[in-house]
Amino acid sequence: MQDQPSLGRDAQRAIADVFDLYDPPLWLLTAQADGRRGGLIATFAVRASIVDELPRIVIGVAKHHHTRTLIDSSERFALHLLPPDKLDLVWQFGMQRGDEVDKLHGVAHDDSPAGNPRCLDALSWLDCRVEARMDIGDRALYVAEVTDGGVLRQGRALTVGDLLRDAPPERQAELDRLYAADQAIDTAAILAWRHARQPD
Repeated sequence: MQDQPSLGRDAQRAIADVFDLYDPPLWLLTAQADGRRGGLIATFAVRASIVDELPRIVIGVAKHHHTRTLIDSSERFALHLLPPDKLDLVWQFGMQRGDEVDKLHGVAHDDSPAGNPRCLDALSWLDCRVEARMDIGDRALYVAEVTDGGVLRQGRALTVGDLLRDAPPERQAELDRLYAADQAIDTAAILAWRHARQPD
């Protein structure tokens, strides 16, 4: 089994430079199933259809997240774009464990038409129904039909760049710690998945 990624430092830096050319939005993802609810902050959510009457989205969710189990149970989730002044929601949903706390406690929300928690402080929301899924080791990929949505207020969406620039030092240190921990989990999961797919 391969013990570590094979890319050299120069290639890693060159690829990181490519990814640094764009600044993806942060998405608040919420779901509920069987009397449980939760949410997380996601950067992997991409529009997957240009057909207005058949809207779709693709998302990637780390398999060790509590919210992933809710998506698998309910086959649905909601996505929200946040305004830049709502970093508190990033801390609420991105720096706590959903199997230990109710991340929606104290957050203004109602139920969307599909029964997902809908955050009322977001810029916008989308109701999504899972159509297909794929296990890629560290992530579960979901192709989802977008069944409803709306803009709650106009404005610019919070991005990864905003988060990294505006996080106070103590929050930045915690983000760095959590990111490093997630990288270790993801590295092991990706390598195990690749190893399992190799012919004997």
